[in-house]
Amino acid sequence: MAFNSLIFLIFFAVVLCLHNLPLAWRAKKMNLLAASYIFYAAWNPPFILLLWISTLTDWLASRKIAVTAGNTRRLYLVLSILVNLGMLGYFKYGVFLENNFAALLNLFGIAYSGSESNIVLPLGISFYTFQSMSYSIDVYRGKQRPCESLLDFALYVSFFPQLVAGPILRAGYFLQQLADDYRERVTQLGWGFALITVGMFEKVVLADGLLAPIVEKVYASSLDAGGIDGWIGTIAFAGQIFFDFNGYSVIAVGLACCLGFRLPWNFLSPYAAVGFADFWRRWHITLSSWLRDYLYISMSGNRAGTVRTFVNLMLTMLIGGLWHGASWLFVLWGGVHGLLLVGERVLRSAFGGFAMFRGRSAAFLLGIITWLIICLTWVLFRAENPASAAHLLGAMLSLKGGMSLLSVAEILQVVLVVGALLAVHGIMRERDFEKTARSLSWPLIGLILAAMLIAILLSPGEERAFIYFEF
Repeated sequence: MAFNSLIFLIFFAVVLCLHNLPLAWRAKKMNLLAASYIFYAAWNPPFILLLWISTLTDWLASRKIAVTAGNTRRLYLVLSILVNLGMLGYFKYGVFLENNFAALLNLFGIAYSGSESNIVLPLGISFYTFQSMSYSIDVYRGKQRPCESLLDFALYVSFFPQLVAGPILRAGYFLQQLADDYRERVTQLGWGFALITVGMFEKVVLADGLLAPIVEKVYASSLDAGGIDGWIGTIAFAGQIFFDFNGYSVIAVGLACCLGFRLPWNFLSPYAAVGFADFWRRWHITLSSWLRDYLYISMSGNRAGTVRTFVNLMLTMLIGGLWHGASWLFVLWGGVHGLLLVGERVLRSAFGGFAMFRGRSAAFLLGIITWLIICLTWVLFRAENPASAAHLLGAMLSLKGGMSLLSVAEILQVVLVVGALLAVHGIMRERDFEKTARSLSWPLIGLILAAMLIAILLSPGEERAFIYFEF
């Protein structure tokens, strides 16, 4: 039941009607929980059991953590982590680990082919296990009081607008919105529907309609691609993945607004980043902050000397890469970003924090360099295999082969769409999106939204799943 489907629009209309009935707040929460389970079960009903296991384990373990001490308390935390990572490891990395184990044995002359596996990756398991597990860790650290209500906690884990692709919520942020006496709960239907429209436009028109066909054309024939093909296809993917994932996130925020909830923004003009640390403060913010707070800082962060800081950065980004998928290319992608972050720290230390780039022109130049390098790393993220990635990167860096796959019209299409994206990110780099949008006149907002709706309805693009559903 994807957001960009007719069945979801019908589903959400029913949920919204039920939510606005004159019912007690507890009854409304029960309706939302039932709707969330129906939403998730629409993909594969048996996997709802995994959602229940994660919910019950972390709710019960955290209640025990709060009333025990010493090794017993730590044991309950370990139980929570093992259950969540165990499910994630089996379903997401089971086949990957077995295949690599078989390859290692074959390397030493031991014949082993592994078993035929039909493991299906449960939708959103990377997101809801991290979200649920963070609650147990916060209770253990004393940053979060244990939730008394199983209903509230179950809704926190499974809230359907963000269940399958984030934003990854923190318990303290969301559970307070479920309290009976919460005073800031405001249903904003107009703003919510506006955000849903913007997100749908990003996904249906820009990501799927204008950019995805060009990306697929280049990456499906990557070994025949020339340097210009590689650059245009990869720049198109840079735009596609942003519009696709940000589109989902904006829709999620809009859906929550319609129901009277607040969700955090997941992107803040990432392609206007000046440096790689700045990029990760702006891209997939809820995952970046999760990795920082529960992994990087837990490994001592930058508190144990320069070398240990660099090791912690590398491990965090390697694990972050692996989180995205069971592939060595994802691990390599994370590792490259780790090296970029380490290299940036070294250069900042050597050159006084890049003081020479504080001027507007110099910062603009550094921003362009940052974006071009980010585009090169997207090759590792999108390529179907190492050979494809190696050929494309070689062609892009040498400009060998020129252009053989794409037409001039397709190149202009990518340049215009992604160029507009970069311009908007540059303009909005230091601006708040909501404040900026609300400062516009209502007639102008209505005209923009009407144009987006017409473009959505007329878009001939093939319906595609959101990219991050795979993770």
